[in-house]
Amino acid sequence: MTVAFEPIRSRRTFEEAVERIADAIRSGELPLGARLPAERVLAGQLQISRPTLREALALLASAGAVEVRPGARGGTFVTAETVPLDLVSERARLRAEEAAAVLEARRLFEPRVAQLAGLHAREEDLEAMERTIALQRAALRDRDHDGFIQLDMRFHLAIARATHNATIVGVMKVLLRELAVARDVAPRSARESQRAIELHELTYAAIRGGDAGAIEAAMDEHLAWLEAFWAHDGVRARRLASRGASDVASRRPKTQLPLRERSRGAAYAARRVRGE
Repeated sequence: MTVAFEPIRSRRTFEEAVERIADAIRSGELPLGARLPAERVLAGQLQISRPTLREALALLASAGAVEVRPGARGGTFVTAETVPLDLVSERARLRAEEAAAVLEARRLFEPRVAQLAGLHAREEDLEAMERTIALQRAALRDRDHDGFIQLDMRFHLAIARATHNATIVGVMKVLLRELAVARDVAPRSARESQRAIELHELTYAAIRGGDAGAIEAAMDEHLAWLEAFWAHDGVRARRLASRGASDVASRRPKTQLPLRERSRGAAYAARRVRGE
């Protein structure tokens, strides 16, 4: 697999280099055993100095994410499927307003992506979704919280890839990367994580069936559940989600509302965190 990295524009090139490579591992673009581009090539793609790249790779190696092997057949190889989310401690957390905006964008964008995946998904795309769900079950069993979050991102990227539209995949990567550091919208308890798996299974089954209406309903339930985490902020949001998003959704079936109405959950979250 060939991965081309975009140039780094940030002043904090070391931290950004770590996160760019870590994100490629988390999303599955660089799978276990994959070889990274040669140092000269990778430094050129990221537009950073080779010493800075070596520093970034050294941090990733210390976390067990990559291994640098010497020799003619050596190089830098991926040695893990997940990378600690807080690997770079200086990385700023996403502000509440920004997370709410990302959720709102997902509400508008992701159901259509899933419906397109239902039209164009190949067997290998469906297998990738199913495999990711199986890995999430294992992460839940092993109490691997960071791994669980990263597999959630990988599942949604698998849906985007099933459209076979590179532009859609690129947009989805941006949305998921922006939301990855918003820990409050990620499942924490075993019950919440199990519910996340159930929603992924529901979404996967709908996409495999290729029924646009079923996909719409599955994605609505899925996104409404995420929005429930955020609607009341922090602990209150997690308490609400642990009771199940159905407590909120049952008041009025969201799938019967126009898109503008269905996107109000994330918009409400944005207003709440702004104090409006």
